[in-house]
Amino acid sequence: MINFTVKDARITFAVRALPRASKSALAGELDGALKIRLAAPPADGAANEELIRFLARLLGVARHQIEIVSGATSRHKLVRVSGLSAEDFLKAVSGSP
Repeated sequence: MINFTVKDARITFAVRALPRASKSALAGELDGALKIRLAAPPADGAANEELIRFLARLLGVARHQIEIVSGATSRHKLVRVSGLSAEDFLKAVSGSP
């Protein structure tokens, strides 16, 4: 199960990024973190930009609502999303309609 916190209408959760994949996609869960394959190299912030784009599509929010709180240069990141309910977050990451 993905560990996340909700505070002040913002959801914060851990991401394990796997850059240089053939396409961006959810790859499951690892130690409470959302594992995501990214079709971008980890250079010049390309993987971080792809992560934000991918999460915006997945969660149905605007890109400016997603913030990488920590781990910008690491595969282990802490991400914060505003304007999203916990229920909608869980539906999106579990693949439920």
